Amino acid sequence: MELLRIEHEDFILTVESTRFEPIWQKGVANLGKEKLTSTYRWSEGVKSVTFEERPISQGMETEPAVFFEQTDYSVWVDFANGKVTEACFDSPRKDVNERFSWKKGKQVLTGFVNYQNEVGRADMPIRYTIDGVQKRFVFSYDVISAKLDYHSDWKKILADIEAEYRMLSLDYLKRTYHGIKEEQGESYDIIWWNIFEGLQSQFVQACHNIIDRPRHRLRTIDTYKRADQIRHFTPQLEQEFAEHRSEEARLYRMEEQQNTYNTPENRFLKHALLTVQKRYSALASRVLALDKNIADSKKALISATRDELNRLSHHPFFRTVGPYEGLKQESLVLQRDVNYSKIYRTFAILQKSFSLNDGLYRMETKDIATLYEIWCFIQVEKVVKELTGITPEQIDRTELSGLFTYSLGKGEHSKIIFKKEDITLAELVYNPRHDDKHDDIKGIGDMESKTVPQKPDIVLQLTKDDLQESMKLTYLFDAKYRLEKDGANDVPPDDAINQMHRYRDAIYFSSKNSDERLKKEVIGGYILFPGQMDELSRFRKSVDEVNIGAFPMRPGDDQHELLSKFIKDLLHKHAVEIVEQVIPQKGTTLEVKNRVLIGVVKADNPQYANFLSGTATLYYSGDTFPTTIPLDGMDYFAPYIPDKGIRDLYLVTGIHTSNQAKGAENDKLRITFDLKFSRSMFSDYKIVPLPIQHTFSDTSLERLQ
Repeated sequence: MELLRIEHEDFILTVESTRFEPIWQKGVANLGKEKLTSTYRWSEGVKSVTFEERPISQGMETEPAVFFEQTDYSVWVDFANGKVTEACFDSPRKDVNERFSWKKGKQVLTGFVNYQNEVGRADMPIRYTIDGVQKRFVFSYDVISAKLDYHSDWKKILADIEAEYRMLSLDYLKRTYHGIKEEQGESYDIIWWNIFEGLQSQFVQACHNIIDRPRHRLRTIDTYKRADQIRHFTPQLEQEFAEHRSEEARLYRMEEQQNTYNTPENRFLKHALLTVQKRYSALASRVLALDKNIADSKKALISATRDELNRLSHHPFFRTVGPYEGLKQESLVLQRDVNYSKIYRTFAILQKSFSLNDGLYRMETKDIATLYEIWCFIQVEKVVKELTGITPEQIDRTELSGLFTYSLGKGEHSKIIFKKEDITLAELVYNPRHDDKHDDIKGIGDMESKTVPQKPDIVLQLTKDDLQESMKLTYLFDAKYRLEKDGANDVPPDDAINQMHRYRDAIYFSSKNSDERLKKEVIGGYILFPGQMDELSRFRKSVDEVNIGAFPMRPGDDQHELLSKFIKDLLHKHAVEIVEQVIPQKGTTLEVKNRVLIGVVKADNPQYANFLSGTATLYYSGDTFPTTIPLDGMDYFAPYIPDKGIRDLYLVTGIHTSNQAKGAENDKLRITFDLKFSRSMFSDYKIVPLPIQHTFSDTSLERLQ
């Protein structure tokens, strides 16, 4: 179906799509028709622009959107007058231009565009030659999302990411761009490159104009001449000449006015040009290395600009201009002269930083799927930070990637640790890679996969001490910028849920320091997706039933509440309770070791000193042992030191009876416990009641904690 029609004085441009109606209806269902709008702008020569035969006004923010992400569009440019000798799509990206073909005989330029997940402003640039004159037409519009509100949600995602990780949102050679404005701060390479790209022609032309007709000023210099070379005698010179008339070779000192180009303004020009030339040459070399991504016309322009800046910086004019020493006072020349002011203003802009707010300058951003993934990681961090009340240590977790863009570090490079009094409560990791390489720093500790590598987006590990010392419970989250409809409800795609099952089955715990068997590592896996969901959704219920499910994550609404409540519940639960709820394998019974026997250890006990130092290996009962305490399933022993209380916890490795305890003088039957030190539960001893004959207590780890 024909969506858009542009009637130009030289051609008729039409845009068609067979998938527009489904994506439009999806957007209406998710966001409402009033949010599916775009602003259109175009070059001169346009007679009319219509959307489905309805006129569109230039610059209006309420016009219906035509271009959506992940949608194919066919573009036809028909030059009906037959005078065009050449036409092409004039994008900086080589792969985009290659999707268009020029049929000279039919006078038609045809091709297709698909913006994938790149949301933002976009241009449709058409370059053509008619009657020997080269022309360029640009049609500008918004590429919007059918899942998130482009006018608020997308910009909120950008703002949240930039507030946490400066410049992480930016990218280069994307199909769409975003407006930015000046602010104080560091001028990053990507900002410098993008800004200068739009100012380079003005800067180079201003340099040429100044060198051709530079500003100069008169200065007074002392010269020495013979009398016959002096044209005008001052009274002082006349008197001196009268005194030395007989000395024909005598030189007389006099002052002359001479033009000089060594002015503060020209010294600033030299400094600005050399600085720009040096940085541009370095960045151009990196950009030109992108043979497969950048268009030939773009490469030619970059090379020409680099060469021209090199020539200008070595111009003989600058031999008479000294080094720049700063401006001691304001210069009216730099502020008011047409050419000098362009140099001054351009250099000042290039020294500034920029923020992702609507402004005059263009900057490409990462695709929305990548931005959404990073944003979800930041939101999970904020939830844990709010629930624990702990601000993690501030570390720069970004890494330089590609040309001059940044990405969030993966694995150990992105780890965020929440500590309280040097005790780790939670750890958050972005995009780790798990395989069988133990030295892979992009993974996490003892987690690995024995088959193919696994790369979950977000890993949350909670540390619990009630079952084992520093036991880590692992939960995975995957951010998916996709959603489907299940009746009136939003749901994540089936393959995303299946991926959570795969993660839980494929990622194992493998201790590097022991010969222990592999153990399952992941307790649960959850999808974060840009939809809406309530407590009754089947994927929210499945979280409680099988620990696989989904949580909605969208800017600007209260849908974070479901995820916040879930993580809060995990933080407050004991490890015993969490592990007990894990579904066991069919045919096996999952038993959680949590029974604890507290028994008194007196000073006359041969193991007394060992219990104080945490090295005891044996505990034996007295002459009698309470019949109310069942020995079956006794997992731990906690020694009670009189007048002190309990502190340490031992694993019970064996229980048996013996006629004589080690070091005892009688041979009465006793119950003997073989022990192995587990950990200190408390930093100091704590008094607890011993209800059974004031000697023993049968309790559990959960109650003890």
